[in-house]
Amino acid sequence: MNLAVISHSYNNFQKDPTEALAPHVSSVNVYVRVNPFAEIGNFLPIPQVERFSSAYKIDRTGIPENVQVHPTPIWYLPTDHDYKKLGERHYSCAKSLMQKYGAEFDLIHAHFTWSAGYVGARLKEECGIPFVVTGHGYDVYSLPFEDNEWREKIEYVLNTADHVVTVSQSNLACIQKLDVSTPVTVIPNGFRSERFYPRDSSECRKALNLPQDKKIILTVGNLEPVKGQTHLIEAVQRVIRERKDILCVIVGAGKLRTTLKRQIRSLGLEDYVVLVGGKPHDEIATWMNACDLFVLPSLRESFGVVQIEAMACGKPVVATRNGGSEEVVISKEYGLLVDPANSEDLAEMIQVALEREWDRKAILQYIERFTWENIGKEIVDVYSRL
Repeated sequence: MNLAVISHSYNNFQKDPTEALAPHVSSVNVYVRVNPFAEIGNFLPIPQVERFSSAYKIDRTGIPENVQVHPTPIWYLPTDHDYKKLGERHYSCAKSLMQKYGAEFDLIHAHFTWSAGYVGARLKEECGIPFVVTGHGYDVYSLPFEDNEWREKIEYVLNTADHVVTVSQSNLACIQKLDVSTPVTVIPNGFRSERFYPRDSSECRKALNLPQDKKIILTVGNLEPVKGQTHLIEAVQRVIRERKDILCVIVGAGKLRTTLKRQIRSLGLEDYVVLVGGKPHDEIATWMNACDLFVLPSLRESFGVVQIEAMACGKPVVATRNGGSEEVVISKEYGLLVDPANSEDLAEMIQVALEREWDRKAILQYIERFTWENIGKEIVDVYSRL
């Protein structure tokens, strides 16, 4: 099988499943949407722009020999008007690249319903190639419900597909609210077992220049309102009323950095909360192994892959009931759940988690099902049905 992958990036949860599939197919050509406007991030340190640059969006480390990655440049502004037009532009550019390289495919897999999914739908209609689309998050639980035009666009993509994959039951419930007749399979995201595994915590702290005598609380995510870091900082303020031996480390870049720095300063938490910026994905495992507790304070998640990466390092998780975490933290053996945007409850569960003796072996045994090797087999099974 020769596979075409249409995606918005080639890192983390779009790179990893593609490379998990590589041993099962003859070739994979990946067409990654990039916006040349974002290349300003290569010259100016603007956090809001840097993560949209092609250097950030395309991770070429360890790419299998049978995988080729093609940047697909499309000029557009981050407005609703331009985004609604993006599908046709994306299709035209991807089609031109395919013709340029003379690639032939047996199956198309698009990640995100818009605009990658639109490209897959158009190619299927034009060439008759089987088409699978994965709805990951906002493209399923938010975009189709913003207005009727968006709903029509997303329903067109989903109904044109031969099969729809989505990463959580909460996403499936959103798809079921739409007028969609295509079969849907829930296949969660996974983690790279060769990267995320238990390591010596003391050595990891030494490598990251973190204190050995503190209980370290870690969160990883873009600095965006939906990720809930403001509520975590409020929770830390409550926790230090009971204990002073903690350090909360926030890994991530984004538009809230200045706001969060101001919040930390105003609450007098400079000794208890640190913003360390965005980190390469291959470094995240070191931060996770250095911590005592991983916290996911998001207001909404379609899945929340960082929590399974933390659990793969043997760490317990405190997460919000955000739509995705309920399907991962399914037992108090592995972590604890709290309501989103509730800093008081979050603080209480952080204290409970820090005091508890966790069964690391149980966490590691449970999380094994989420390796990309296992998830890849589920995706291949979908392909085999087409």
